[in-house]
Amino acid sequence: MKKLMMIAALLVATVSANAQFEAGTFSLQPKIGGVISKVSNMPDIKIPTAAGVSLDADKSFYAGALIGVEAEYQLADMFSLAAGLNFAMQGCQWEDTELKIGGESLKLKDNKIQLNYLNLPIVANVYLFKGFAVKTGVQLGFLLSAKRKYDMTGSIGGSSATVKYDEDVKDQCKKFDVSIPIGVSYQVPTVPVYIDARYNLGLTKIVKDIDESVKNQVFQLTVGYKFAL
Repeated sequence: MKKLMMIAALLVATVSANAQFEAGTFSLQPKIGGVISKVSNMPDIKIPTAAGVSLDADKSFYAGALIGVEAEYQLADMFSLAAGLNFAMQGCQWEDTELKIGGESLKLKDNKIQLNYLNLPIVANVYLFKGFAVKTGVQLGFLLSAKRKYDMTGSIGGSSATVKYDEDVKDQCKKFDVSIPIGVSYQVPTVPVYIDARYNLGLTKIVKDIDESVKNQVFQLTVGYKFAL
């Protein structure tokens, strides 16, 4: 039993040692996670009706996924540079809403704009203590697709009809996006598993023909496994 415990302790120590990257080390980190995003200055929805009132929908947050990889070079014990490539599902969304007038109703559901990006983040990491880093840099985003979607259901008496709207709006959006990532990361003790949280503040307008400052605002949380090359 003692021998088994000693072997287990040695294995843990070995993994822990390998997880501590020294200056001059290149490492690679596949990662996966989630995204919560919105678009700044996107207006609330107001749809006029024949009854003289409007169907209103407030802005909400869009939830998506992220998958990618990041390469890092440890310049010193407390400082490193990293560059990554990831696919991120971003966008904005409005809350579901319903308007009832007498025996009639109008429902608006799943009202969103989906923006899929291929992102290239370049960040500097400062390790305040072992395993914990703060980071910032620049991220370049390339728009892969953009869609406007919603479901609208109208009901009169006992009958109803639903219209599903799905339009490609990529031509209305700018193909290139620049943002500033600000975040922190933490290495789980004894294993090279990293938790990374970032807020990406958009600098460029994402819609072509609009005066408003419509920019991406994205929070992302990922988990990655880091290994030396």
